[in-house]
Amino acid sequence: MKPIWIVDDDPSIRFVLEKALARENLPTRSFTNPREVLDALADLEPGDPGRQGPRVLVSDIRMPNGSGLELLEKVHAQQPGLPVIIMTAYSDLDSAVSAFQRGAFEYLPKPFDVPLAIELIRRAMQESEREQVDEEGPGAAPEMLGQASAMQEVFRAIGRLSQSQVTVLITGESGTGKELVARALHRHSPVARGPFVAINTAAIPKDLLESELFGHERGAFTGAQTQRRGRFEQAEGGTLFLDEIGDMPLDLQTRLLRVLSDGQFYRVGGHQAVKAHVRVIAATHQDLEQRVQAGQFREDLFHRLNVIRLRLPALRERREDVPMLARHFLQQSARQLGVEPKRISSAALSQLATFAFPGNVRQLENICHWLTVMAPAQVIEPKDLPPEVRGQVPAPAPAPAMAEEALALPGAEPSLAPRPAAHTDATAAVSWEEGLAAEVFSQLASGSNDVWDQLSRRFESRLIQAALASTQGRRIEAAHRLGIGRNTITRKIQELGLE
Repeated sequence: MKPIWIVDDDPSIRFVLEKALARENLPTRSFTNPREVLDALADLEPGDPGRQGPRVLVSDIRMPNGSGLELLEKVHAQQPGLPVIIMTAYSDLDSAVSAFQRGAFEYLPKPFDVPLAIELIRRAMQESEREQVDEEGPGAAPEMLGQASAMQEVFRAIGRLSQSQVTVLITGESGTGKELVARALHRHSPVARGPFVAINTAAIPKDLLESELFGHERGAFTGAQTQRRGRFEQAEGGTLFLDEIGDMPLDLQTRLLRVLSDGQFYRVGGHQAVKAHVRVIAATHQDLEQRVQAGQFREDLFHRLNVIRLRLPALRERREDVPMLARHFLQQSARQLGVEPKRISSAALSQLATFAFPGNVRQLENICHWLTVMAPAQVIEPKDLPPEVRGQVPAPAPAPAMAEEALALPGAEPSLAPRPAAHTDATAAVSWEEGLAAEVFSQLASGSNDVWDQLSRRFESRLIQAALASTQGRRIEAAHRLGIGRNTITRKIQELGLE
């Protein structure tokens, strides 16, 4: 029986695989670097049982004297049908995609489960023909990281789809990185040299969405002074990413279905069909099957989009990735701000990993931006983490008796509540600012697009109400204490509905 060849500069990895395969009665031959493997391949004798080629090659990806990916290419030049399993401790998207693009049978992140590795080797032995994938050059899409098995499945899927233009539906909670995956699918695809055009169908008013997608002819409606190309035409020869597809109006769903079915569309007010050579990737945080049952999403469009579905795990499902992602985002924030990167202690990482992250990876990124600015020292400790992570989001302070009625706004948020004079020391000020920052991050993580307006209105309302309460409703005196004019406070009271 042909042996399993193992290539790794780490003797412990070689030892573990050798012993595990020996228990399965599978012969092995081990090497410490790619050069030894190439020399052994050159020395093969088909008729000599002692000098047979490998049945499966299991190789590390990074070794002092060579790369497993380069070895993979050279081995396949000599033995195109040989299954090669790539092992790596560097669990990033580029490693996974590169391995598949260069023809790897499978990708095995370290540390691995030994029974799973043996099962994978057995499957490789049974595989007579692998999937062939052409090599593509590296692109410039944002990096994706993840050692969790759920993310490794996503990386594998991107790698296996790298030669396809099939329609993909990406599902997952807000903030899980659906657009990053869409960009990665585009970057590692046959249309990678074409444009990547993204549109959030939930962020554009219904009356404008049709024109945004399909464009319009001159004079099609009031204000249409010139012909305008829509997103489908802008994405010609590339990828169109339709984010939040579940919120698309039903009449536009019909038009989208026709484009996907016929490969052509009409501009608004147009009579000439326009061909669409575009790969469509859609994404949603909603349960589309449920929306289909409720009559809010076309079933035929759902099946047209749901050719390949990629589900992105929530961050709480991949807690082991939090330390890696946190360090990455801290480095990224430091580069953006032009400062020295901050380090984060093991205790702070442990506490961070226990947080539920309702805003997922986007929220973690925002927290790391906050820490880069707000943490007082170069090493981040648990006490430096934002209040919501520490479980200490500031509660509303009790207001003075005279102001109690005036401050009782329906639906008011506690983190913006004013504090009584007795609590206006430096510690209270920091807590108030932390509370405001926590509220901002919470709003951003929820996907809100009008955070400035929402918080500004609430902030101004609290200021004016507190000032009026302290002056027993005397507007001129309240305006004077706030440092604004009489007309300004009157106008604000009307705008904010505080009459």
